[in-house]
Amino acid sequence: MIDPATSLRDALAAGARLLADAGVEDPRQEARRVLMAALDMDLTALVLREAEPLGEKAAQAAAFMTRRAAREPLSRILGLREFRGLDLALGPETLDPRPDTEVLVEAALAVLPTDKPLAVLDLGTGSGAILLALLRARPQARGIGIDIAPQTVRIAQQNARHLGLMTRASFLAGDLFAPLTPGERFNAILSNPPYIPSAVLPTLDPEVRLFDPARALDGGADGLVFYRRITDEAAKHLISGGFLGFEVGIGQAEAVAGLMQEAGFDGLVITPDLSGIARVVTGFLPESPSSG
Repeated sequence: MIDPATSLRDALAAGARLLADAGVEDPRQEARRVLMAALDMDLTALVLREAEPLGEKAAQAAAFMTRRAAREPLSRILGLREFRGLDLALGPETLDPRPDTEVLVEAALAVLPTDKPLAVLDLGTGSGAILLALLRARPQARGIGIDIAPQTVRIAQQNARHLGLMTRASFLAGDLFAPLTPGERFNAILSNPPYIPSAVLPTLDPEVRLFDPARALDGGADGLVFYRRITDEAAKHLISGGFLGFEVGIGQAEAVAGLMQEAGFDGLVITPDLSGIARVVTGFLPESPSSG
């Protein structure tokens, strides 16, 4: 418990010590972020008012700091994640979308036309981050997000409603392509599937291992199970010349590109994230002669 008379400056210092003892990376920066969230205050206000007491927000500040010391991510504490300028609600069954996934959205936007109607499929949609970010950037696009967890579908629907995108976004519960109408085809299929090898799951940082749903992480023995399943079926659900894009784990890009090539995709591109790690693999279904 923090004394309401404690100054913001002292609360920040105490929080940084607590987080450091808990092994949180960059504890002072994290303590600052937690305090700003608990007090509903931006950085400028925190600095200018550092001598002021916590007051009535002391209990919330203490609760937030204790949860972060237990390695719960701030996004989970708030139930909210900012993704490409969108505020997305999270639930226990949704993967917490990371900035790495924005690279996949950017790669898709770089090739998808801005002035034509588009149909987009997001497999393993989670919070709806990929689909909703793309629809926000392409006003003529519509799309379907599919996730195996019904609870997650409800969160994605909630996010679409909050963003005013429900008229262009539909969300279905089911296993990959299974919920689709036979013969339904799309201009683009995007996915950030589970890609952590099963044996690696126990070694993940607590923020991921304890708070992201295992089902959204576990990619099987080699981490590639879902890439195989998707590439095997993607051509049946893409128009001629359609686009397929994946987020991939560290060291997986070449293997995923190989799977796409085996499935008949060409124009393959591997895109790095901001850390220089190969993070996204994209390609196209060849144009059929009749579409020419």
